[in-house]
Amino acid sequence: MQQERGTLTAEAVSALLREKPEVLCYPTIDSTNNEAKRLLPLSAGDLLLIAEEQTAGRGRQGKTFYSPAGTGIYFSLVLRSGKALTDTVGITSAAAVAVCRAIEALTDKHPQIKWVNDIYLDGKKIAGILCEAVTDGTQSATAVIIGIGINLTTQEFPADVPNAAALNANLDRAALVAGTVNELYALAAQGYDGFLDAYRRRFLLTGRRITFVQNGVATAATVLGIDERCGLRVRLDSGEAITLRSGEISIRKE
Repeated sequence: MQQERGTLTAEAVSALLREKPEVLCYPTIDSTNNEAKRLLPLSAGDLLLIAEEQTAGRGRQGKTFYSPAGTGIYFSLVLRSGKALTDTVGITSAAAVAVCRAIEALTDKHPQIKWVNDIYLDGKKIAGILCEAVTDGTQSATAVIIGIGINLTTQEFPADVPNAAALNANLDRAALVAGTVNELYALAAQGYDGFLDAYRRRFLLTGRRITFVQNGVATAATVLGIDERCGLRVRLDSGEAITLRSGEISIRKE
């Protein structure tokens, strides 16, 4: 098992950022996304919240994200409206590319993306992303919260966390956080055209058999690829081709 280098402090991360959100570090917290929501009314600018441990880390579809102390990094970036994509599929896709690029810049690893929000390495999940739009009551997004958790050296996972693994690379944790955030600012400002090709190159599901769940109904399909807005193009067993904009998917073992 390789160890992470560097001290994860607000000062260490801030020194590496091209943009300058307010940076806050916590030894432990329930969830950086939860804390971002609590702090939103108290701040007018962007925020970057980083934790050594989350006691109630959150994933998509109401799932938890296992976030033990000392073996991963867990952070949330709050981007105010007008600075980024505001639809959650778009910003989640941009964040996935940002995580991959930051890892690639600091290691010899080549992670891949499982639609829409998981980062995989050697067939196992090493990172997850949870994006949440904050509205003003009129359905207009005033901010987007991008939560990212990366397993760095975690070796043991709970039984209800399947197919998980760690990056296991010797790197500077502050550099990984800052590198991801720097990439995300750049990608989000460009819109879909700025990251679509990069997303497709790292996409691991083309041609794979999957099951997707929508409204409680599980359906089998074959993945065709990613469309121009990062929707998942699939072919149903009936032969019909459709595009998924949301929902939970799993890779079928056939």
